[in-house]
Amino acid sequence: MQAAIDLLGVIAHELADKPLLYAALPVMAAVVGYVTNVLAIKMMFLPIRFVGIPPYLGWQGIIPRKSGKMASIAVDTITQHLITVEEIFSRIDPERLARELEGPMTAAVEDIADEVMNEHHPTLWVSLPAVIRRRLLNNLKAEVPAVVRDITRDVRRNVHEVFNLKDMVVSKLIRERTLINRIFLETGHAEFKFIGRSGLYFGFLFGVVQTLIFTIFQTPWQLPVAGLLVGYATNWIALHLIFNPRDPVKLGPVTFQGLFMKRQKEVARDYGNLVADEILTPANIIESILKGPQADRVVALIQRHAQQAIDAEIGLARRFVPLTVGSEGYRVAKTAAVRQIIERLPMNLRQVESYAADAMDIRNTLITRLQALPPDDFEAMLRPAFKEDEWLLIAVGAALGMLVGIGQMFLPGVG
Repeated sequence: MQAAIDLLGVIAHELADKPLLYAALPVMAAVVGYVTNVLAIKMMFLPIRFVGIPPYLGWQGIIPRKSGKMASIAVDTITQHLITVEEIFSRIDPERLARELEGPMTAAVEDIADEVMNEHHPTLWVSLPAVIRRRLLNNLKAEVPAVVRDITRDVRRNVHEVFNLKDMVVSKLIRERTLINRIFLETGHAEFKFIGRSGLYFGFLFGVVQTLIFTIFQTPWQLPVAGLLVGYATNWIALHLIFNPRDPVKLGPVTFQGLFMKRQKEVARDYGNLVADEILTPANIIESILKGPQADRVVALIQRHAQQAIDAEIGLARRFVPLTVGSEGYRVAKTAAVRQIIERLPMNLRQVESYAADAMDIRNTLITRLQALPPDDFEAMLRPAFKEDEWLLIAVGAALGMLVGIGQMFLPGVG
């Protein structure tokens, strides 16, 4: 008991003897905690591109550097727990899509026919009786809805052969690294604010302990050691409290739960809106189908249906045209017509983006299903891709804390 009283006396004497020094130590520790935590957040996202001398002397934000891996994890989580590619395409009604495309596609038929025939067989096209030319065009126009329905059904049946969701998402997020930053910043905005503030609070508390220890031992070397521990601990605690405990834990009147987990409904809404508006959009899906790694299969499918329609619906001119232009000339003209259809397809498909967005209903599907995810699966949406580098963020905090501690060694009254 007496030893404790003597120790308190020593502490009180030191505090009274050097009040400014001992007041500065916890304040500096709070600043260290705040700065290291904020810097750790910045290092997660910036810079977008590697700055320095590759591969090791420099830095690139962890999120942009791992954008491909994070996008891959996000796609896996979406398709395993939220919505599948088959479900997305099953919501597109071939009949409704045919009606939506009938106007622009039938208008295109006449333009394509005039353009192709005037280019390849202008004399024949002009010499054809108007009634035959008109009936030929009408027959082709009448076939458009059926062709659209057949192509849509084929795509739905063979969706994995013509569309690669993972490739679409990963390619987009690698091209637009700021977009994956937005996903994390907008869905985790509250957690990142907490990381900064917690560094200030915990840093101050650790600084008080550091100050009390220093009044007893009076060894300057303990300041950088304490700074290292403050920088390490504030980052580690902040990251830990964001995700843990996963499930609510009630202690008396107080309920504890990881901040990110507690905000599941809000995070799900922000995530669903962002993904629906920027990534899984009808425009992006259409572009991926027509220009992605499996685009050749899509083109072949469209070619088959379009050529069959031309052969089947040539009408009154069916016999006359091949005999006049020859089989090879007919084949060339038909190929040119199909090529024109494919080239105009992206522009025509823009007419159905509004319908596709309503039909796919990706926004509401993602939000409601993400809100219902179990805690482990919900955490997997944000954390795993950069979890392996959390040690680096913590180590940076520790190193900065130690440097500040070294600076504290030169404060008046420390030596």
